[in-house]
Amino acid sequence: MAAVVTPLHLPWPHRVLLAALVGASAVAASHWQWFWKQDEAVYDAYVGGWEYTPDARLLIVAIDDNSLQQLGQWPWPRGTHARLLDRLTDARAERVVLDLVLSEADRQDSSQDAELAAAIRRNGHVVLPVVAAPASGPRMAEELLPIPLIAANAASLGHTDIEVDSDGVARGLFLTAGIGSPHWPALGLALANPPGPLPGLRDDRPGLDSPYQWRRDHYVRVRYAGPPERFPQVSYVDVLQGEVDPDVLRGRLILVGMTASGIAPRLLTPTTRERWMSGSEYQANVASMLLDDKVIAPLPPAWQSALTGVLVALCCLLLTLPRAWLSGMLALPSTLLLSFVVLRAGNLWFAPAAALTGMLAVILAWALWRVSAWRRQANSDALTGLGNRLRFEQTLQAEHDAGRRSGRPLTLVLIDVDHFKRHNDEFGHQAGDNVLRRIAQELHAHARRPRDMAARFGGDEFALILPDTTPEGALQVVQDLVARAQALEIPAGRGATTHITVTVGVFTRVPTANTEPRHFFEGADAALYQAKAAGRNGYAVDDGGPG
Repeated sequence: MAAVVTPLHLPWPHRVLLAALVGASAVAASHWQWFWKQDEAVYDAYVGGWEYTPDARLLIVAIDDNSLQQLGQWPWPRGTHARLLDRLTDARAERVVLDLVLSEADRQDSSQDAELAAAIRRNGHVVLPVVAAPASGPRMAEELLPIPLIAANAASLGHTDIEVDSDGVARGLFLTAGIGSPHWPALGLALANPPGPLPGLRDDRPGLDSPYQWRRDHYVRVRYAGPPERFPQVSYVDVLQGEVDPDVLRGRLILVGMTASGIAPRLLTPTTRERWMSGSEYQANVASMLLDDKVIAPLPPAWQSALTGVLVALCCLLLTLPRAWLSGMLALPSTLLLSFVVLRAGNLWFAPAAALTGMLAVILAWALWRVSAWRRQANSDALTGLGNRLRFEQTLQAEHDAGRRSGRPLTLVLIDVDHFKRHNDEFGHQAGDNVLRRIAQELHAHARRPRDMAARFGGDEFALILPDTTPEGALQVVQDLVARAQALEIPAGRGATTHITVTVGVFTRVPTANTEPRHFFEGADAALYQAKAAGRNGYAVDDGGPG
């Protein structure tokens, strides 16, 4: 007899194996980042409003629209930048990033280069950018450094390679990068110049060292201080003309960069999709994040994959325990909460989408399994596992209709256990249940074909529905059933065994438009009573023949 199998009934080794398989699938999804868009949507929701007060030393000297209007068309003579640097030097600014592309010499007036180089030397704390030129066709990747005269006087250089995700949002960066090896710090890192080892994910893959490739390392997520215009700004032209109080500039970490509309690079960030952020403010966010120790570090890939697999496997195991629905309800929000807490409390980013998708698939499969089991249970007898009265009636109706269409015979067999009440009274209800289970096993064994059905529709009353079965075929089934019942030795408690017999009524007809399922039931019932009147432990057949 086939029992209803549910996750709760699986042996523990099978449960563990199933959990390991679904966990491995989740690990693959995490490793290959199949759900990165969903991960980034969760990340943006978590960090979008996570503001903090930026480091007070940071100040942007903005090459804004007002400066362009007053100083003329861009680019300006490099002597102009030299005069600005002298203003910052006189005000004793702590460090200055001059975020300008200076990779070519001034073709009209070489003295401009010398003037800017001298101003950089006088300041002594100027950081200049290294621009990455990506490979294109036969052209190899390049580092565009300031011209040697200017670069030689800089305190340090920093790369301006900004990591933009496939959806156009800048969420992270590599703190070091360079051709051949990641030897240049990010521009914001060079401005902050924090002590101690660098945070971020290391790229230790072998075989990547090449003198011709742009290499990047120490990947981190940028913790933005807030939406655009979070950092204080002063206009370039106001500083140049001495209209900014030197006290505003003293001791500051200053980033001189382009913010003018139509010229400045524009970035989307998780803080807002409605306003763009300038490259200068992006670098200021990087510097502030490093100065205030607010770097968001992604979990290492091995930990990310392992945690994803463990969470999904654990969810799968929990669904095999009692109150599994509670585990399913808690699994998804718990995973989101874990990701949120780890981010907010530990500045670590655990991408939850692969785990959530794996859990959702497991929960959906469990729910479908449970619905299927409930449907089977609703149509099954709880004690024997055979079809119950409802399923018996539905199947008899369906097979009657099928026989009427096909012109094939339908046989209904009704079975009673002989003297069952006496057996129950003598040996007890548990022994009686054993009798019913053993008879049910025999009935199930005789319902061999896919459309055959065995059912229990009363206390000790059973039935067999045998579609496409002739009287001769039905007779063979019934004779074997009666003989097998006679041979049963059923435990009756206290070491005793008992024998049991059955009485069977058989009714076979070809369904027609004039017959109904009740006619088959009434015919089989009449044959059953005929067999009982003949002394039980036998059968009677009504096949419509001469009698």
